[in-house]
Amino acid sequence: MTTLLFSGAAVAGGGSSMPMGTTIAGIVSNDPNFSTLLAAVKAAGLVETLSSPGPFTVFAPTNAAFAKIPQADLNALLNDPAQLKAVLLYHVVAGKVTASQVMGMSSGTTINGADVNVSMMDGKVMINDATVTKADIMASNGVIHVIDTVLMP
Repeated sequence: MTTLLFSGAAVAGGGSSMPMGTTIAGIVSNDPNFSTLLAAVKAAGLVETLSSPGPFTVFAPTNAAFAKIPQADLNALLNDPAQLKAVLLYHVVAGKVTASQVMGMSSGTTINGADVNVSMMDGKVMINDATVTKADIMASNGVIHVIDTVLMP
């Protein structure tokens, strides 16, 4: 059943055209830079959520961002679905918030209920301690902003 949720080809990092109907889950599943995020989303049971109409704004950590977490800590997180879900939902804000809107904010409330801090540093948008490395990847159910560090609530 999950293979149906991931139909449609889109590569977020490559700037290829994105067919309408490509969800946040679909974009993440088709971009090799998000394979760890995809595994975490599956482990936390959030595939259907990120395939639903939304809209959502997702701060999506790359594989390199997950690699900053010590392996033992990452394994423990991946094996604790409740904690994993809390961490992943800390990367999601309700509604479609574009980069220009994010830059006008000082904080945002995530779906897990906790706030993230938004700031500018050296001309880059920061979400807590994470730098937004690519913004405004549009999905049919929201928008993705790529970040270089996993956010911890």
